Amino acid sequence: MRENWDDLRIFLAVVRGESLSAAGRVLRMDPATVGRRVARLEQALGHPLFAKSPQGYTLTDAGARLLVHAETAEQALGQGVQALMGSSEGFAGQIRIGAPDGCANFLLPQVCAKIAEANPALDLQIVSLPRVVNLSRREADMAIAVSAPTAGRLVVQKIADYRLHLAASADYLAQHPPIRAREDLQGHRIVGYIPDMIFDRELDYLADLGLDRVRLASNSVAVQFHWLRLGAGLGIVHDFALPAAPGLRRVLPEEVSLTRSFYLVRHADDRRHARLNGFAALLAEAVRSELATLEAAA
Repeated sequence: MRENWDDLRIFLAVVRGESLSAAGRVLRMDPATVGRRVARLEQALGHPLFAKSPQGYTLTDAGARLLVHAETAEQALGQGVQALMGSSEGFAGQIRIGAPDGCANFLLPQVCAKIAEANPALDLQIVSLPRVVNLSRREADMAIAVSAPTAGRLVVQKIADYRLHLAASADYLAQHPPIRAREDLQGHRIVGYIPDMIFDRELDYLADLGLDRVRLASNSVAVQFHWLRLGAGLGIVHDFALPAAPGLRRVLPEEVSLTRSFYLVRHADDRRHARLNGFAALLAEAVRSELATLEAAA
């Protein structure tokens, strides 16, 4: 079995938090999901990693052995990213990144600005499209997607999970009937995607809520976000976007909480290019870090 960094990251969070709930708060994941991921890792390795007691999760002998390697991997990754960010030579030339517009508007600008600051010879371009970026046609050098593609000669790497919640402005909530349960949503003005322009099933947020009428709709996350910020209605918002609009409030956060994932997608032929390999590693770690920072501030 080949462990990936995401498995080791979850393992380390449980070690340090000594419980699934503490790890979940750090990782911005549901404790049950953390538990499933740990169980999957234990099954793959063929050894129990934790012993559960009234005091919390403690390492088994096998877990203690894995901890040494996990912390070594964490340190190496941190040093590698730091070396790339602080390199006197850095990256040069042009790199184009495709992304859905939620990511492109509220996450990638900060990430790319920091990378550009550390790499003066690098030109970065963000292509924001309300559809899947076509790497085969070279619309971008690499793309961030919300679903892992299953067709084409592509290399796919999971970056991280992210959270979304129902939200509305404080002004809207003060001026409209209270929302205490899902049934109360029916009487409110809903903001969301144009139904027949949803390009990925992972973006069909409202169907699960039984909301089939979207009174204010756009194929752009940014347009939806500004409607919500202006008090025009309520809709689903990325947690990482919430710091950009302090006036927005989560609605029914315990009942309506969605988890989606970002994937970094590259053309298979690009694996031979050391420059793109290095930049892809830097981008994935920088997105992961910025995502954690923004969600913690939401």
